[in-house]
Amino acid sequence: MIQGNVINSSHNYSVKKLMFLGSVCIYPKYAPTPVKEEYLLSGELEPTNQWYAIAKISGIKLCQAYRKQYGDNFISVMPCNLYGINDNFHPLNSHVLPALIRRFHEAKRDGLNEVVCWGDGLARREFLNSDDLADALIFLMDKYESDQIINIGYGDDYTIKDVVEIIKDIVNYTGEIKWDISKPNGTPKRLLDSTKLFNMGWKPKIELRQGLKDAYTWFTKNVKD
Repeated sequence: MIQGNVINSSHNYSVKKLMFLGSVCIYPKYAPTPVKEEYLLSGELEPTNQWYAIAKISGIKLCQAYRKQYGDNFISVMPCNLYGINDNFHPLNSHVLPALIRRFHEAKRDGLNEVVCWGDGLARREFLNSDDLADALIFLMDKYESDQIINIGYGDDYTIKDVVEIIKDIVNYTGEIKWDISKPNGTPKRLLDSTKLFNMGWKPKIELRQGLKDAYTWFTKNVKD
């Protein structure tokens, strides 16, 4: 309802340009990778987040409809998984990277011998720092004019196991990692094809390890245990 009201109000008040942010989860669970923009609605969604995906897809289609019917300058962009400073590090409802940062930090603080992670660690994910996303959004607001969605990705992906090892090292946790294979992995591989954006002249600047170091430093200074 919020996105519908914002999009409709942008039309009613003749907003010069509107950018709608989608999500990587809009794409089919088994879409070929890297995932191109044209794969939207080409297959079944990931069951665990299909409701959120459908809501985002409806926003994309609403922006396209206003552009087609009224000529409104509405664009839609699809970021990959995000992380960074000022993230949500809540123990129950945070996303994968801030959740892992908190879990390893608390395990080190409490002297735990092991940290349990979901799945087998082999699922692959692409992560973009929030500062890079902000830079890309400004770039696209200035340079992108189309009714077609455009991906915003980092251009490379990592296994969850790789990410866990990086975070373990950054936090300086010395215990063991245990993988709970009774828990779901989610989509096996999720890497966006950001060729359209990269060919326009934009590229991310923040490497994953450095971005995670910055996020952990912010966490230790701003989030209470």
